[in-house]
Amino acid sequence: MRNEANSARPGRLERWFPVRFIYVRTGDEVRAYALTAQRQMLMGAMAVVLVGWGAIASCGFILDMIGESRAERAVAQARATSERVNADLQARLETAVVRMTASTGSLEEMAQMVERRHAALTQVMGTFRGVDGAELELQPVVMSNSDSRTPIERMAAVRMDQERLIARAERFAETRAERLRLAFRLAGLNPAAYIGQGTSLGGPLIEANDPSALAAILDVDEPFATRILSASRNLGDMRALTDASGSLPFARPTQARTTSGFGVRFDPFNGRPALHQGQDFAAPLNTPIYSTAPGVVSFVGVRSGYGNTVEIDHGGGFKTRYAHLNSASVQIGQRVALGQRIGAMGSTGRSTGVHLHYEVWMNGRAQNPARFMKAGDYLVQ
Repeated sequence: MRNEANSARPGRLERWFPVRFIYVRTGDEVRAYALTAQRQMLMGAMAVVLVGWGAIASCGFILDMIGESRAERAVAQARATSERVNADLQARLETAVVRMTASTGSLEEMAQMVERRHAALTQVMGTFRGVDGAELELQPVVMSNSDSRTPIERMAAVRMDQERLIARAERFAETRAERLRLAFRLAGLNPAAYIGQGTSLGGPLIEANDPSALAAILDVDEPFATRILSASRNLGDMRALTDASGSLPFARPTQARTTSGFGVRFDPFNGRPALHQGQDFAAPLNTPIYSTAPGVVSFVGVRSGYGNTVEIDHGGGFKTRYAHLNSASVQIGQRVALGQRIGAMGSTGRSTGVHLHYEVWMNGRAQNPARFMKAGDYLVQ
């Protein structure tokens, strides 16, 4: 019975993959090549692998394009929202000037309101101290002593300047925070995971969770408190993401040209499809290689297939690997800074020519280095 079953199997195989012949004529000579069932199955398997590899590569390219398109749309939406807010603010300010100029209310009461707003603004502006570009962007308007306007008109002008200043602070913080959020998304990271609880900025800005509470604490009107709270939250997010980005491998290890990317490719040694877990850069021998983020050197030596290798632990589950080096210029345990030279490009290990093989790892899983470099390029634009 076993012999009968075994003899039946080739018959079923031949029904699915009958032997086919390819005839090649060269002059008067005709040669026939037989495509057996096994060869047809092998060719079919190779076709499936090629189609699958093409589909994976296409999906990755499409996902990258979608990510960039979403980032551009988000920036455009933020810009449009900012323009609408500015237009609405200008209309409200003009209305406020008319009302305040025509008002017969107490001048002292108006002065107290302006003073309370000034005290709140002083506290908010203090939180922007040290932020790159904030000092120039958030310069207050200095009024001239020779101003010929009436006290009420001058007070209305001060209030308008206060509104403009807090609006600029709100817009400045929102723009910076959104740019960082988009960079994290380009790298495939969730920005919310890097924004801890309580990232607001000191004093009553920590205690207040809504505009009405903050308005009561600062003794200002609620619309003004709403802008203060919005600015403080965005500034808090900006500071948290800026701190986080400083330890992430967003930089490039070299400015050399890319020769092979992350994903499935044909192995240059055996010609078979294989997962390439990093990105390759080609340049002349001994081209300098730099650290893509600050960290501590966790490995210097030879790894199987990688040749001379340097690995850096950046903390937070992130690690980078620099392989096929000709030489290393760091030691295990050494703390390195962003952009510090760690070695020279070579062709050691399983390599077909002088190049750098660069990997980014997060929590034990290889990531696409191109995403991180794209995020870094976006931040320095």
